[in-house]
Amino acid sequence: MSDRSAAPIPSGAAEPRSLITSFPGGLRVRATWGSSGQAAAVFALSEAGATLVDHGALGAGGGSDPDRLCRMEMRVEHPGGAWAVRLASMIYDEPRALHWDEGGLFVVGYGFTVYAFGSRSGALAWLHQTGTPVVALAASPRFDHVIVQSEVETWAIRSDGEVKWRLAHTDVVGAAELIGGQLILTSIAGATQSIDPATGRALA
Repeated sequence: MSDRSAAPIPSGAAEPRSLITSFPGGLRVRATWGSSGQAAAVFALSEAGATLVDHGALGAGGGSDPDRLCRMEMRVEHPGGAWAVRLASMIYDEPRALHWDEGGLFVVGYGFTVYAFGSRSGALAWLHQTGTPVVALAASPRFDHVIVQSEVETWAIRSDGEVKWRLAHTDVVGAAELIGGQLILTSIAGATQSIDPATGRALA
C-alpha cells in the first residue's frame, strides 16, 4: 500500500473513505472514494497485484478532467485472481454494488452512472447513464434483469445492457428494495409504492 503522506488532501476536504465488503461467489471488494480533487489521495491507497483499468472519462461526461471530479477505485478479488477499476462522478457519492450471479456481472452504481463488469474478468460489459443520482441496485434469481433505481426513474436492465422496462416517478425516490417478490419504493417524503419487478407495473 502506498504512503498516504505522498498525496496531500485538498484544503477543507475530508480524507477518502474505504469500505471492504464480501459478496456471494467468493468475491471480496474494497472500494475507496473521495470528494472532488482527491484523486491522488484516493489512488495512493491502491493495492498491487490486480489488473487496473481507468474508466474515469466515462463518468466525466466526455469533456472534463476525471481527476478534477470525485474519484473512486474498486478492487475485486475472486478465487481466480483480482481486478480493479477507477471511476469518476460529478457528485460526491458512496458507491453501490451487487454481484449478479445469474448475469455473471458485478454491477456498480456511482454518481449518475451504472457500470456492469464481468465478475471474474473485470471487463466492462455495459454502462447506463441515469441522469439523477443512483439510489439502489437490486437483483434476484427469479428475474432476467437487474433493477436500477435513480431518484426519479426505475430501469430493468438485462445482462446484455438492453432496457427491459422503464418507469418514471413524480416523487423523488429515497430508497428501493425487493421484499416478498415486490419492489418497494419509498419517496423522500415517506410515501411507498409497490412495483412488480418483472414488468414494472404498479401493484395495488
